[in-house]
Amino acid sequence: MPNYDAIIIGTGQSGPALARRLVAAGRKVAIIERKLFGGTCVNTGCTPTKTMAASAYVAHLARRAADYGVRIEGAVNVDMKAVKARKDAIVAVYRNGVEQSLKTLQGCTVYEGHGRFVAEKKVAVNDSMLAADQIFINAGARAAIPPIPGLDQIPYLTNSSMMDIDFLPSRLLILGGSYVGLEFAQTYRRFGSEVTVIEFGPRLISREDEDVSQAVADFLEEDGIDVRVNSKMTSVEKQGDSIAAKIETTGRISQISGTHLLIATGRRPNTDDLGLDKAGIATDARGYIVVDDQLRTNISGVWAMGDCNGRGAFTHTSYNDFEIVSANLLDHDHRRVTGRVTAYALYADPPLGRAGMTEAEVRKTGRPALISTLAMKDVMRARERGETRGSMKILVDRDSKQILGASFLGLECDEVIHCVLDIMYAKAPYTVMQRAMHIHPTVSEFVPTMMDNLKPLL
Repeated sequence: MPNYDAIIIGTGQSGPALARRLVAAGRKVAIIERKLFGGTCVNTGCTPTKTMAASAYVAHLARRAADYGVRIEGAVNVDMKAVKARKDAIVAVYRNGVEQSLKTLQGCTVYEGHGRFVAEKKVAVNDSMLAADQIFINAGARAAIPPIPGLDQIPYLTNSSMMDIDFLPSRLLILGGSYVGLEFAQTYRRFGSEVTVIEFGPRLISREDEDVSQAVADFLEEDGIDVRVNSKMTSVEKQGDSIAAKIETTGRISQISGTHLLIATGRRPNTDDLGLDKAGIATDARGYIVVDDQLRTNISGVWAMGDCNGRGAFTHTSYNDFEIVSANLLDHDHRRVTGRVTAYALYADPPLGRAGMTEAEVRKTGRPALISTLAMKDVMRARERGETRGSMKILVDRDSKQILGASFLGLECDEVIHCVLDIMYAKAPYTVMQRAMHIHPTVSEFVPTMMDNLKPLL
């Protein structure tokens, strides 16, 4: 039985970085990957979807060329095989980079196969039995499939299988009106598909403020996407070359058909086939591995990082998990999950950048707060670019003067949000940002200006 100082299960965002740190600290490391090196982000998440969204944006901009005084003769056509080939090439660079970096890392042994616990500190992979005093689980997550009658009888798509198609679905049905579903909706609409989004809840991206949800719904509908909220898919079946779905909307039953169906109703952790019970590792009701504020499981010497621990579902939270674990383990730096500020983006066009609390969350606290808003049509950079959809919102604690949160929906707002995020991490008063001189003409230059126009949150 090979013995290691550490075993890492999974090569997503946390695993490879931790392997490098441990090896540099003189540890003997085994890392296990059952399928694709790089995890969700590299293979079926951020990298491929944003690459495809970039192609879709070019097609969208080409159709709007006349708005900028540019004439394009004839129709704008999208070559889906070329789009996929470009995406595959970019993904391959990152995937192969992760694989080769690990396979050439001295002090690290790579095992390709499915790793499963067989005892508290023992993991089986293929014909090998591995043991270590420290084990780190970075197993990721996959699409959650709802129990809809007939769904098991049709060839539905998920975020992963969408990466395999090199054709244009003529009529794409998307079940789920949150981040994954909406990004695919806009991308494929711009490629030329007819797209319908079906959302069970009363509005899209329900964790956002109502005004943000409505603004996103509005610009998706402007792009020609059929958005249906308060709608439940009660059954689905194959009818010839089409997929027919029955939809219940506020008590009324209707039928909608499409050529393809994408399921985007959330994620579930890859923990059901890890043999966690053999090691006594606790999970919650949804299957996420239970961890404390330093990402330790209930078993001493076992940590869980990334999507499988339920403490974040983003590439950046997974990488931050690595930073927290390595800081505590190797640097004697007591970092905690609760030390990070909520931050993420919806990569639609325009993008939504989020940091900290929403307006609704601030109101629930009852604390005295200030708010400032600005429409993107009042931002000169947005007017110059001809992209004026959206608005920006900042919330500040009246007494401490610290920023509580921000929602920026508009041109380049996935980058602009970091102006606010960094001030929040510094725990500096908003007046620091208020007095900053930003460069003109940018979107960011209006963040200090917004600080000049804070009003009581009534």
